Amino acid sequence: MNGKLREALIETHTSVSDLVEVTGVDPKTVQRWLNGRVPHPRHRAAIAQLLDRREDTLWMLPDTRVPLSPHQSQEIISAYAHRSQAPVEEWWNIFSQAQDHIDMLANSMLFIPEQHAGLITLLKEKSAAGCEIRLALADPACEMVQVRDEEERLGGTLPGRIKNCLYHFREVINHPGVQIRYHSTPLYNSLFRGDDEMMITPHLYGLHGSKAPLLHLRRLEEDGIFENFLSHFEAVWSTTRPLYGLEWIGYEQS
Repeated sequence: MNGKLREALIETHTSVSDLVEVTGVDPKTVQRWLNGRVPHPRHRAAIAQLLDRREDTLWMLPDTRVPLSPHQSQEIISAYAHRSQAPVEEWWNIFSQAQDHIDMLANSMLFIPEQHAGLITLLKEKSAAGCEIRLALADPACEMVQVRDEEERLGGTLPGRIKNCLYHFREVINHPGVQIRYHSTPLYNSLFRGDDEMMITPHLYGLHGSKAPLLHLRRLEEDGIFENFLSHFEAVWSTTRPLYGLEWIGYEQS
């Protein structure tokens, strides 16, 4: 799906009928555009003008990218002031399109299983098809979790949120092809990767993750932003430890 186009329609109160009128196409064609098909250049121009957007903010097109200096990156394909503003389908696409790798790194990431009811089934299907899946959550008992809980003024609920998240993932904790581990690292960001796309949420002092900024990255460069964050994930993953026995049991509803 084209989450950026859908979001622009919502923000500008534009309907499918409006796109039909300005482009002269069939409504089914507009639905194909919303589902990811790229329109003809004349239709792209008409839509961009109607929505008061640049074409490169609605579609990733080599011929419409703004020229950049040699030191600027084109790997940021969308950015949001707050994580909660990103369309749910944009998150889902990260995981559903992955064939080789799904990586997640956060303190809790409880919002991921809560927002995607079909995620566990998807992870099972992906792992069965050979996709490597790695999830790293914060160790509820580590000092870093206590510090983060105090910073966000969560009232001691962060350890419970982590265990609650693990309860959602309980069916894949020991599933072949799926690794779920604890880290004890002070995180400066949360990371969610599906092959060559990645969501990054920088951690800001005292700010809940849903209110933090969000970057949607796509790997386009050999030594770009994507590779830097991927190296970051690998470095943290090397410090993780497996869950011992059933230590994740005893979660708290939050």
